[in-house]
Amino acid sequence: METVTHREMRNRSGEILRRVEAGESLQVSNNGRLAALIIPVGGDPLDGLVARGEARPARTGADTLTAITRAASPVSSRELLEGSRGRW
Repeated sequence: METVTHREMRNRSGEILRRVEAGESLQVSNNGRLAALIIPVGGDPLDGLVARGEARPARTGADTLTAITRAASPVSSRELLEGSRGRW
């Protein structure tokens, strides 16, 4: 993701906003520190995370989760937790 300075944002705001409207996300720095993230309006909030590298896009849709079947276990969750904690 490209970073623009506060001064660039002020001097080239029209150009920068056109880029954002076209779908580009930009970071804005002020005195060398990141101050803001400009992302297109109406987009999915996760798009900003993906653009910053803080998340990866899903490889498959959520509908694939319905194919997962629930497995029955002879051991309860409580027994599993008690066994993993051990004795003090």
